[in-house]
Amino acid sequence: MELGKYSFGVGDRFNHEGVAQLSALIEATVQGIEVTPVWNKSNREHNIVHSEPSGTRMEADFAVKFLGWEGPYFVDADHINLTNVDRFIDFCDFFTLDVAMYIGNSSPEADVAAFKKSCAALGSTVSIPGIEEPIVITDELLESVAGKYLAAIKEAGKIYRHIEEAKGAGKFVTEVSMDEVEAPQTPVDMFFILKMIADEKIPAQTIAPKFTGRFNKGVDYVGDAEQFAKEFEQDVLVIDYAVNKFGLPEDLKLSVHSGSDKFTIYPIMAQVIAKYDKGIH
Repeated sequence: MELGKYSFGVGDRFNHEGVAQLSALIEATVQGIEVTPVWNKSNREHNIVHSEPSGTRMEADFAVKFLGWEGPYFVDADHINLTNVDRFIDFCDFFTLDVAMYIGNSSPEADVAAFKKSCAALGSTVSIPGIEEPIVITDELLESVAGKYLAAIKEAGKIYRHIEEAKGAGKFVTEVSMDEVEAPQTPVDMFFILKMIADEKIPAQTIAPKFTGRFNKGVDYVGDAEQFAKEFEQDVLVIDYAVNKFGLPEDLKLSVHSGSDKFTIYPIMAQVIAKYDKGIH
């Protein structure tokens, strides 16, 4: 399924704001910017307000019909895992696979060995166009990234295949989310995370890393904006390289969670995606 170059997660917590939210995106379209709406709501949010995914689907469908929206739109099973995804299967066509809780979990020795063996083809260094410092691949680095992320991406593979079995391949958009942790993922981490995603044959179209700084809801970005700018640009370049090198979907793009009210970094992100003609979610 095609998500579009620009997509926007709209959180309609009580299923009353769909028309207003879509009206704003229609205004963007009038101004020449096509943005795909993605109505998102997590299992946690459903439990807090005592709602069901069926209500989110009904609200999205109603807004689209009421306003005559003819573009693509999606309903996101936000931050799901294997314990709760079945609640969303029938109503969603976008699934955010949240595997942050598995970061740092140990992996079987055979899985680590297989990952390291698969990286042999990369050679001792990887030079990514646009990034000055090459990635120097050592056994210690591979052990480190496997120890941090391999179990998480293996779990993402399990969740993806569970959804695929129920809905069919190509019938939904997949995002991999790793943002709800304390430590940010560096561009080097991103490189190996994308390698693991490709190895798991997950056709991820968006990826939500933990960026440098704080992304609290409803307030501006807190952190080193210059460092964020450097890492955001390098993440874009790493994704571009990984798409070509690892065979990931061509429309794979960064997803920025809790992106509302982050006025300090909006110009940074806008400049980077314009510079490289990339999309964003």
